[in-house]
Order: sequence, then structure tokens, then C-alpha cells
Amino acid sequence: MLARRLVWTIVSEASQTSPSSCVQYVLLIVARLSLLTLCGWVLCWTLVNLFKRHSVLNLLFLGYPFGVYVPLCCFHQEGRAQPLPGDYGFTEQDAADGSLLRPKDFLALLRENLREQFSSPAHVPAHTCLPSPELIRSEVEELKSDFNRRIKEVLFNSLFSAYYVAFLPLCFVQNTQYYDMRWSCEHLIMVWINAFVMLMSQLLPPGYCDLLHRSAAHLGRWQRLEHGSYSNAPQHVWSEGTVWPQGVLVRHSRCLYKAVGPCNVALPSDVSHARFYILFHKPLRILNLLIGIESSVVLYQLYSLLRSERWNHTLSLGLILFCNYYVLFKLLRDRMVLGKAYSYPLGSSTGSLGLKSQ
Repeated sequence: MLARRLVWTIVSEASQTSPSSCVQYVLLIVARLSLLTLCGWVLCWTLVNLFKRHSVLNLLFLGYPFGVYVPLCCFHQEGRAQPLPGDYGFTEQDAADGSLLRPKDFLALLRENLREQFSSPAHVPAHTCLPSPELIRSEVEELKSDFNRRIKEVLFNSLFSAYYVAFLPLCFVQNTQYYDMRWSCEHLIMVWINAFVMLMSQLLPPGYCDLLHRSAAHLGRWQRLEHGSYSNAPQHVWSEGTVWPQGVLVRHSRCLYKAVGPCNVALPSDVSHARFYILFHKPLRILNLLIGIESSVVLYQLYSLLRSERWNHTLSLGLILFCNYYVLFKLLRDRMVLGKAYSYPLGSSTGSLGLKSQ
């Protein structure tokens, strides 16, 4: 179950290669059939043995994650991640028509979500400095939908891994066998946190976080002010086609707002725009959060390793720490490189809105 994407990626990559001779083509077909036959045979053999040895109630636990996946990822019909404005000639008429945010029916969403469970994650979209405030807001809406979809994938797949690795084996323990409940719960939490951090680092790479940071910097944010404040300062009526500079005061829906970002095109009364800016206007916030979580997990596992007295606890902690060391090294390496890159002053034409093109 956990190797489904690896197997499907191997089969897909092998299918896309063009063999130069008939012998290579035959070998390729044989390798694909052998791999699929082996995986199918192992899955069927395991299921048959489970049906013979365990009750129907225990077997229902096998399909529980799929029952959770459908309402989590399919019932919420928000706009899927379509090509972004800077990639495929997006126009203002498309934004007015709402063609990019048209909801899909349930069966189409179910097919797309199930296909994503076997295919590799989508590539990081490209970002261009959009001249129009309407296009910037449309790009932010697309990025919000794409980010929410990635977070759902992280949450589901991390819980999926923890469920099948650490929880499901406990459901099939015989009555004559004993297991440590405290250690099992701790192992379940550790597996879930490790899977969560690894999936976050994969689905939210530095390039994608930089894309969110650039869009947030172009979007800006408005701070709502109390009535009567800044009564002597000049005030303007908010216009959707204007890029407002920092510190300007505007009125929108009978409320007074102050521009916070370097450039501001966000809708003042839209809470989602303000939340998007708060989350992503600092480019290293997500990376720092992942480093903090992974460092805490590594320190706790080292402490547990020093206190462990059983060989199976030592072996389990050692294997998990071996994976965590690599994840922590990768996160720290990205943090050092990106910290240096963002610390350099950029030109006046680009401001401090993101990394250089190189």
C-alpha cells in the first residue's frame, strides 16, 4: 500500500521510454508485466490469508482510510489547480467568466484524486510579475486552491502511513500476544510526525514557497483602523484597478484601512487575502516551522534511545533516527542557502519580493 506510487512511477517511466530495438521492447514489456504481476500476487495472497485468519470486523479496518479520503478530498469542490495566469495566456475575461474556478462534478473529482494517489506530485508552477491587480488576485486564488490541495494530500498521506504502519498491526494481534500500549502509541505519533515533515518538504519545496512569497508580496495586506483615527490624514476610496503604496489610507465598505505591504492590491474586506499575506509574506516561515518540528522529534528520540532498555525499542528508534537525520540535514541545508539568498539586497526593479532568477 505504501509503495503504490513507487511502483506506478516505475511502470509509467518505463512506458514513456522508446526502445531502440525489438529485443529491448520485449524486455520492457516483460519487466512491466512481471512487476505488476508480482505486486498483484503479493496483494491477493496477503488478502486471502487475512480473510482466512481474521474476522470481518478486523478486515473492515483495512479500508477505513479510503472511507475518510472521499469526504476529505472529494466533497469539497473548490477550484482545482489550473494553469496559472503567467503560463498560458490568462486574460482578464477568463477571470471575469470564472472559467478557472468552475467546480467539477463528484465523479471527475474522485477520478482526479485517485489518480493523484498513484502519480507523482504536480510540478511547481512558474511565476511572472503580473501587471494587473485583477490578475494578481486571480493568481492568489489559484495558489490558495493549490496550497489547500497540497495540505490535504500531506495530511491524508501522513495519516495513511501512520495508520498502516503503526496502528493497523495492533488490530490483528492475537489474544494470546502482549504489546506495550504506551510504546505503540508513541511509535504511532512518531511515524505520523515523520511522515508529515517528509511530505511537507516534498510537496512544499523551496521553489514553491518562494512562489507563494512573491504572490503574497504582490498582493499586500490591509489593516483595519478604528473610526476617528487618522481623521486629518488624506483618505482615498479603494479602487480594484489601483496598486496602492504602503501607508496609504483608503475607505472600503464604510471602513477605514491602512496599507501594510509594499504594494497592495488585496480586497480590504477579504479575510482570506489577509491570511494569505500573513502566512507567506516571510519566505522562510514554513521552512523554519518544519525545522523546529523535526529538531524536536530528533531530540526526543535521542532521549528515548538513551532510556530504552529493550532491543526492539533500540532498533526501531535507530532506524527512524537514520531517516530523520537525512530529513533534518536537507532542511537545514535549504535554510542556510535560502537564508543567504534572501539576505542579499535585490535591485530596485524587483524589490525584496523573492529570489533572483538564478
